[in-house]
Amino acid sequence: MPLGNATTAEVERGRVVAGIYPDDPRVNASAVSWGAIVAGAAAAAALSLILLILGTGLGLSSMSPWAQDGIGATTFGVSTILWVTLTQLLASGLGGYLAGRLRTRWIDVRSDEIYFRDTAHGFLAWAVASLATAALLTSVIGSIVSGGVRAGASVAVGVATTAAAATAGGAAAAGSEMAKSDSSNGPMGYFVDSLFRKDGKTTAGASTAVESAPMAGGASQQAGATSQSEVARIFMNTIRTGALPDDDVRYVGQLVAQRTDLTQRDAEKRVTDTYTQLQAKLRAAETAAREAADKARKASAYAALWLSISLLIGAFVASLAATYGGRQRDT
Repeated sequence: MPLGNATTAEVERGRVVAGIYPDDPRVNASAVSWGAIVAGAAAAAALSLILLILGTGLGLSSMSPWAQDGIGATTFGVSTILWVTLTQLLASGLGGYLAGRLRTRWIDVRSDEIYFRDTAHGFLAWAVASLATAALLTSVIGSIVSGGVRAGASVAVGVATTAAAATAGGAAAAGSEMAKSDSSNGPMGYFVDSLFRKDGKTTAGASTAVESAPMAGGASQQAGATSQSEVARIFMNTIRTGALPDDDVRYVGQLVAQRTDLTQRDAEKRVTDTYTQLQAKLRAAETAAREAADKARKASAYAALWLSISLLIGAFVASLAATYGGRQRDT
């Protein structure tokens, strides 16, 4: 029978107007169960944190800086993507299911409206959980995960970095290190030292004379160090601009001839060859630095892309699980 100005069918479909029935609790009931959303989000955030820490531990245990030991960088990257996606599936599914199962029961609400509300509850639970997880990962608790990830990345590139550091002063700063190195250490020092090496083809008389001659001591060493520092500065002045000027070639050749007993022509040829080798090594180091930077850029882009995809998958799974939990709540 009709109730006031409303028919029985309208009451059953939840079309009662608040102005006609102001005391009806079904009219004033909220469409959002924040308690269920917060509960689902808390469960999802906790499970995400646990799985992330577990994944970090498993990843570090499977890697090694030694050759032929542990998984490679590609395998590590693929497994990381799969683990992050699995984490989103499990955590978002749990959070969405709890948000749908723990919500209040809506009376006199159409089935399509219930489906929409459950979907919204699952999405909101996923959103709150994602924000909570992001906050945790930037806190002291999150330092466990971030420190492990940084350590894993260091292990993954450790061998390459060590080799580059041994040959060119490090790929990331190869050019600046070679330019700043003086005549006593670093790649620049090695090439400057090679200029003043003697070929060892001295006669017996000359060798005896050298052995019997009194050592000049500090004066000779000081002169040699001064010459090496001067040559290093000459090389550094034009190492990035092009070929060594002819005047510098002749002057450095004179210094080399005085200390190595080479002819001026041979000394100049040694200077030119050494300078060319130094430039080639510098270009190789700069190329390695650019390749490393490009690989890091691509890795960051891929990581951001796959993280976005995994988050979208988590949002979908949370919404779907909430509708399933809501149906079980209403049965």
